[in-house]
Amino acid sequence: MRISVLTERVTGEQRVALVPENVAKLVKSGAVVMIQSGAGSRAFHTDDAYRVAGASIAETPEGTVAGADVIAKVQRPLPDELSLLSADVTLICLLQAQSAGDLVERLAAQRVSTLALERVPRITRAQSMDVLSSQATVAGYKAVLLGAAALPRLLPMMTTAAGSLTPGKAFVIGAGVAGLQAIATARRLGAIVSAFDVRPAAAEQVQSLGATFVTSAVVSAAAEDKGGYAKAQSQDDAARTLETIGAHIVSQDLVITTAAIPGRAAPRLITAEMVHRMKPGAVIVDLAAETGGNCELTEFGADVVVNGVTIMGPRNLPATQPFHASQMFGRNVLTLLQHLTSKEGNTLVVDPEDEITGAMLVTHAGQIRLR
Repeated sequence: MRISVLTERVTGEQRVALVPENVAKLVKSGAVVMIQSGAGSRAFHTDDAYRVAGASIAETPEGTVAGADVIAKVQRPLPDELSLLSADVTLICLLQAQSAGDLVERLAAQRVSTLALERVPRITRAQSMDVLSSQATVAGYKAVLLGAAALPRLLPMMTTAAGSLTPGKAFVIGAGVAGLQAIATARRLGAIVSAFDVRPAAAEQVQSLGATFVTSAVVSAAAEDKGGYAKAQSQDDAARTLETIGAHIVSQDLVITTAAIPGRAAPRLITAEMVHRMKPGAVIVDLAAETGGNCELTEFGADVVVNGVTIMGPRNLPATQPFHASQMFGRNVLTLLQHLTSKEGNTLVVDPEDEITGAMLVTHAGQIRLR
């Protein structure tokens, strides 16, 4: 099996799909790995480190993918990269098909088998392949650091010769992977932390991290789907959720929002009216900005100030911590590659009937398989 890793060209993307430690394991198993020169440099992995791990280095994209069975990327290919993909090659990347325009049709037409990393099923067997969870860990951590840096006040309690400083209050909306990491990080920085989620299982997780769970009548087992994600709420439940959040948010200094529904626009949980009632100097970091934002006033990729409240809609936070984000991403991809390798030998097997592969497979044998 020949595996190729291309340099990421999307603006701001600093991660790499495989790091040297992953390459060493693949080479040991019999794979041939080709890395485009500089692919890991922005994540602080040199070409020499890849060579030591057993990879070959190619100077050009064309040389990197020549003869490849698998092409591993972080982001989906750009339009001018499609010509690099030969028929029957397997592409592994974050595809985000819903916003990819005609890319999916073109991949199918070129007979590329495309495995979308955001579609890893939420089952026990696939946990170690779950890129969304690993990268959400990074995002939740970095969101708190961004928010803390933007605050006009310190988060921890301090007793100094100039008097005592009271601790800041941080509120995390959504207690999934990103939310729980945000809670843990805000606690480490000394904030008084509270959190809200519609899923009852989240309460124990929030409390185990030393935060307060904000209770509401809408917290119900019916709010959670079989994959563990929050479901879209009814109109009445959504109104009660807004009431709960609106009553709590007015006293908070830092708000981190992480609520998402797979395949749908982010739920709107902070209204403009709520923002106007918040304290001047408060900061909202909206991790759902890319899918529309949890805050009504969020602008994706920008920071806006409304009535003294700063609303941040950051792009691709995991890419801002590329060393560890790539390390986790690479482990996810490595585990997936090991799953795709036949037991009889070092041969790639893309089986549409497999529980994991089938869930991730967007294009295969000239067909689009989205469902």
